Amino acid sequence: MSHLMSLPGVKRTSRFALHMSAFDPKRTLGPFQYAGIKSVLRLVPASGEAMRRREFIKVLGGATAAWPFSVRAQQSAMPVVGFMSARSPDDTGQVLQAFLKGLGEVGFFDGQNVTVEYRWARGDYSRLAVIAAELVQRRVNVLVATGGEASAVAAKQATSTIPVVFVMGDPVKAGVVESLNRPGGNATGSYVTTSTPEMEQKRFSLLHELTPGVPLIGALLNPNFPDAARQLPALEEAARIIGRRLVVAKASNDDELNAAFVLLLQQRIGALLVAADPYFDTRRDRIIAFAAQNRLPAVYHFREYAFAGGLASYGPSITDAYRQAGNYTGRVLKGEKPADLPVVQTTKFDFVINLKIAKALALAVPFGLLNAADEVIE
Repeated sequence: MSHLMSLPGVKRTSRFALHMSAFDPKRTLGPFQYAGIKSVLRLVPASGEAMRRREFIKVLGGATAAWPFSVRAQQSAMPVVGFMSARSPDDTGQVLQAFLKGLGEVGFFDGQNVTVEYRWARGDYSRLAVIAAELVQRRVNVLVATGGEASAVAAKQATSTIPVVFVMGDPVKAGVVESLNRPGGNATGSYVTTSTPEMEQKRFSLLHELTPGVPLIGALLNPNFPDAARQLPALEEAARIIGRRLVVAKASNDDELNAAFVLLLQQRIGALLVAADPYFDTRRDRIIAFAAQNRLPAVYHFREYAFAGGLASYGPSITDAYRQAGNYTGRVLKGEKPADLPVVQTTKFDFVINLKIAKALALAVPFGLLNAADEVIE
């Protein structure tokens, strides 16, 4: 370096320093970059003979021109995960943390050695196909489809080559995989039994036990949800067996949701069951507020509802399903094929009672239910 400083007119803050300033100050230089510096230094005569300033800068500039390109190449080599959801970021905080935790279990951390790009349909299923196509065009390394069957189906239809990792209901019935043990094709992930007829009937039964004196129960259903065709007869059958009257209000957008609220109040329901649906998840706070303002005991499908002010929830551990999806995403990034990764079916279910809300509604929760609950919020 002393030879460099001895050249007429060459200062430490010349072209060499300007190139260095373009880098992250914490970034270290690789062997190729060090070799480039050494090759420039070897061009300076050991005797201290002066080199003309223009020639020196030309040689130095040529040697350093490759440095920014090398750094850009390293950055572009970082894998990209496309994360699409039928839900919204506002109601996905906990499950998103679970996904990132699963990704970290395999050694990938967003912003460090992988980039996660998010797209949200916010309950509008018609946007999912566009979102999936956008991420496929982006050429992501893995496409993660969450928020229900519609999201996974859109992802699967958008690509047969990019690996797809999903969180959804029955993937075999939806045609996303060939079988749970041998998915085949380019998709695998987590299978959560959120909206099956058995689950809706179980929630209806719990609402019956929580409100034994209520003659009329209301149900909120999204007719555009793929499982709606099975949810409705399941709820009607549960009401018939238990001997309760049931009124169903349908909503798939905000205007219809407002109309559904009006209908339920006009029918003078005494309790509310919210059928599993990603659109309702995006409007969780509005639905909980409606139930609270009208003093309606309500049962939901995810524990997040109970923690947000709902009376009770019963459903699969969705956080565990998202963690598993993150784990599978990392494994696919490391080279494993979706076809070789069995679909993981969530076996953990959460029954949560918000005792604080029960007291506000003057409900006496049966001891048997309290004892059966996985969590009681007091």
